[in-house]
Amino acid sequence: MLLRTILAATTAVAALLVPATAAAAAPERTTPTASATAAGAATTSTAAAVNANANPVIVVGGLIGVSIAYEPIAARLRADGFRVSIFQIPGLGFGDIRESARAFKTYVDQVRASTGATKVDLVAHSEGGLVSRWYVKFLGGADVVGRYVSLGSPQQGTYAANILKFIGLGSCAGIVACQQMSIGSDLLTALNGGDDTPGAIRWATVRTWQDELVWPIGNAALSDGANNVLIQSWCPLRLVGHLSLILDGTTYTVVRQVLTDAAVRPNCFAL
Repeated sequence: MLLRTILAATTAVAALLVPATAAAAAPERTTPTASATAAGAATTSTAAAVNANANPVIVVGGLIGVSIAYEPIAARLRADGFRVSIFQIPGLGFGDIRESARAFKTYVDQVRASTGATKVDLVAHSEGGLVSRWYVKFLGGADVVGRYVSLGSPQQGTYAANILKFIGLGSCAGIVACQQMSIGSDLLTALNGGDDTPGAIRWATVRTWQDELVWPIGNAALSDGANNVLIQSWCPLRLVGHLSLILDGTTYTVVRQVLTDAAVRPNCFAL
């Protein structure tokens, strides 16, 4: 079942958080030369200084996406000098996506007020991509968002939601957000009507062949000029699941390239 799959996967991610963070913090085993250390420090310092002046980045969680699950990708962004915060969808994302988008609008306004920034950039996982797009399209976000990158978001819906009805659990077992993520739902019809990518925003999506929850995987892409990245088109041997998108190094290289307005060329060997 969809919920059982998500709950199991979320538990797995929580179990991976400590080792993933520890690995990122572990010191190098080799001792670099003084010149190499100085050059590396200068490069890191320059990148951090540049990114510190960039738009604040909001990581938008998905269904059952507790904020701590997104700390690994937030930590990567902070290490690269970005100002980062995490938005956990109210009610863990079970409720109406439109109401979640209104709550997200309030959150964005708070981030802008606290940072003094005019615009924000969004890194949205799963359902968070739909919450973010509703905000952009219908709640004034087109004038506030500078860059948008979604990770495994069911932009056109997913049969993983539709299948619950097929196996006898009614309409998504009564979960509103699941109903709205079903292919052909009223919410998706409204969201995908007209321009998929409104505003002067750099739009990008990332998807993977191994996504367990977005079927077909092409439904995680957007039309109308978005940069749609299929990880395995660049890195055929890379195995990345739905929840792994927030932990995967190759995926992160795409996120960083979008946020820095660089050409998108995924690094297949990134950890």
